[in-house]
Amino acid sequence: MINSILFLIFESYCRCMKIEKFILIIIFLVLVQTMWAQRRRPENLPKLDNQTAHFGYSLGLNSMGFTIRPVQEFLFFDTVFGIETTHYVGFNINMIANLRILEYLDVRFLPGLMFGQRDLEYKVMRDTSFRRHTMRIESTFLDFPLLFKYKAARLNNFRPFLVGGASFRVDLAAQRKVDPTELPKIRLKPLDAYYEVGVGVDFFLEYFMFGIELKGSFGMFNMVRYDNSEFSEVYQKLNSKMIILSFHFEGGKIDKIKWWEN
Repeated sequence: MINSILFLIFESYCRCMKIEKFILIIIFLVLVQTMWAQRRRPENLPKLDNQTAHFGYSLGLNSMGFTIRPVQEFLFFDTVFGIETTHYVGFNINMIANLRILEYLDVRFLPGLMFGQRDLEYKVMRDTSFRRHTMRIESTFLDFPLLFKYKAARLNNFRPFLVGGASFRVDLAAQRKVDPTELPKIRLKPLDAYYEVGVGVDFFLEYFMFGIELKGSFGMFNMVRYDNSEFSEVYQKLNSKMIILSFHFEGGKIDKIKWWEN
């Protein structure tokens, strides 16, 4: 009876979480791997965790968007009556430099490129009727994340981890000339700083370590360039946000720099 009640409470809690599916998958993987860990299995890459540093690369997908904070007088604007953001799937590629600073704590630098798109859709009043005006915003970021990685104890060839830190990004597309056919259009500032948090799983394969990581990235600066138009003045703040799914390939035969090893 008590187990049934606890299960119902846990199930209700998970329904309230935005990332419930991912959490349940992680829990399932941990339970399965724990059962496998009861049998002794040969460990792949047993020396990797003792290396002072190792390297690799990362491929991933992203979904970019905005957090919109309108001005208090938003409802009194004559023509703009609503703003929505549309998300698309982009991709990213990064290099990985991992430095071991404690037994279960690493610091990671992952410079790379990110490509994506996020549109702003305005609901506008024109000639006593509502119309939609879409601003297409494509972004190409130079990405400079610096993250801390806290690792759990290794279970044979499996290990979950947490990541957290900050990233500095430069939007190369923000300097691009506006296509006259897309006017009116707001311009965004090219520089932004983000704080990032995420979870992931490392799998130790025969020749390299394969990692899956899901993280959220949240911009701290207001990105609007105000131009005294109704399309920019409706914003009190416009912050960037991203969800990033990355696939890491690290160490093993990828890393040939032997002088970094202990």
